[in-house]
Amino acid sequence: MTYPTKLLTPFAVLAVLAVPAFAQDAAIDINGDGMYSFPEVQAVAPEVTEDAFTGLDTSGDGLLDADEIAAGVAAGVLPG
Repeated sequence: MTYPTKLLTPFAVLAVLAVPAFAQDAAIDINGDGMYSFPEVQAVAPEVTEDAFTGLDTSGDGLLDADEIAAGVAAGVLPG
């Protein structure tokens, strides 16, 4: 292992750990696009309402990306 790789490895591990478990679950992302639609979220978290989902969708594209999911987990709207 080279010196730069040794330095970057801890940061890579921390970056992976910083992503919520909800965001890492490939079973939720049914179509594999890296984003979660409302039906995908509802399949695993039926308590999430469409209004809550829309509130998390800050980009307005109808999908939740990693940042929106992290915000939802932090706010307690999505399970961690």
